[in-house]
Amino acid sequence: MLSTLLKGKLHMAAVTQAELWYDGSCAIDSDLVALAGLREFEQIDIYNVNNGERFTTYVILAEAGSGTISMNGAAARKVQVGDRVIIASYGQYSEAELLNHKPRLVYLDENNRVERTTNTIPTQVA
Repeated sequence: MLSTLLKGKLHMAAVTQAELWYDGSCAIDSDLVALAGLREFEQIDIYNVNNGERFTTYVILAEAGSGTISMNGAAARKVQVGDRVIIASYGQYSEAELLNHKPRLVYLDENNRVERTTNTIPTQVA
């Protein structure tokens, strides 16, 4: 049996562009793509913290070091420039793979610079 787990995420990325007439996708700074363990053309889920929208698209590469997070095509209707989003990728893992699985979590500031990386999320306290 395979289980679906979080593979990688960019947490609190700031949308830098919304291009309605560009090929539908999400362009992400290629340095951030690599750091989060994402791949070009990989399916991603996007959660807009500002308005609650949740949608699925795929990764395309933007210039390394640019800080670009651009929602393109129909996805451009789901965001405003400056919105903070969570970009998540999931993978399917066998029982054996689950034993050592660690997601790649990248936390960003309002300029899409890396604040920190980790592979754990602290237990939420009541």
